Amino acid sequence: MAGSSSSSTATNLISTVHHDIIESHILTRLDGPTLASFSCASSHLHELASNELLWSKLRRSTWPSTAAFSDDGSRLFFSDAYSVLDAAGSVSDPHRPFPELISAVDVHYRGKLILSGVVKTETTTAWFRSSPLRIDLVDPKDAVPTPIKRGRWTDDTCRDLEQELALSWIVIDPVGKRAANLSSHRPVSVRRNWLSGGVEAKFATVVGSVECVITVVTCGEEEMHVKEVSLRVEKMEGTHLNGEDSLVILRSVMEGKRGNGSRREMESKRRHEEFMEKKREVKEKKMRVDLVFDILTVAVGILGFVSLVGFYLWSRRTLM
Repeated sequence: MAGSSSSSTATNLISTVHHDIIESHILTRLDGPTLASFSCASSHLHELASNELLWSKLRRSTWPSTAAFSDDGSRLFFSDAYSVLDAAGSVSDPHRPFPELISAVDVHYRGKLILSGVVKTETTTAWFRSSPLRIDLVDPKDAVPTPIKRGRWTDDTCRDLEQELALSWIVIDPVGKRAANLSSHRPVSVRRNWLSGGVEAKFATVVGSVECVITVVTCGEEEMHVKEVSLRVEKMEGTHLNGEDSLVILRSVMEGKRGNGSRREMESKRRHEEFMEKKREVKEKKMRVDLVFDILTVAVGILGFVSLVGFYLWSRRTLM
């Protein structure tokens, strides 16, 4: 009761401040989640906090790759991109045209932007729909230099990337005007590829029985280069979905139930570990089935051989 009274008093006091001061000196200093909470305090503050230009500035500062996007719909975009998936939704209109998928990608290291870009993927071609989905931010032939001085690789390199590397991969449906951030923000796993010498950081979002996987591959001994930033949709069996099936998954994420984005890192890590555990169980079950099948095949082969030899001996004895 006392807390409610204090909150009401604070809201009344803020409401007496001139709206120009609130807009210029208060709202511009708030981050997205705080601004959203602020707008719920009263109808007056809600009206002030609904300014699309304000949300547009927040969107551009949070995701620099969206700098060229229109200011219209920035508040909805921020809500979609910041929130974390709770449960995938059913696609409202699966036959609606989806001619293009836009990806806005930002990679940060220790809070500093090291790579940013927008990828537009045409989704109507037969090649896209039938081939395993793979969207690349970086040309596979190139390696993007960064200002990061890493030094020689040690065991601490992976730990450093786990803690300091951050990524957002926002997929956008320009027709439906919906978006979703597929990244776990921090890597769910980091490992060194001993064949290539590069370090692979994996970001992921689990959607039912599949996982949207974003792989960042870095290389270079003294100065870190980004060699790959790619998105795929992986099934529990280890295979990748084609473009057509992947679009259904991505649309279900965009139209699904959302939760508080502050839980993104923790929830993504937990769901990834559960997914990997189920993936191991599926693999072990398949191995057991294959082993039984192999044993039965060998047994049938031996039985057939013994039967053939027995028939041959019986035939000779009969002829004699």
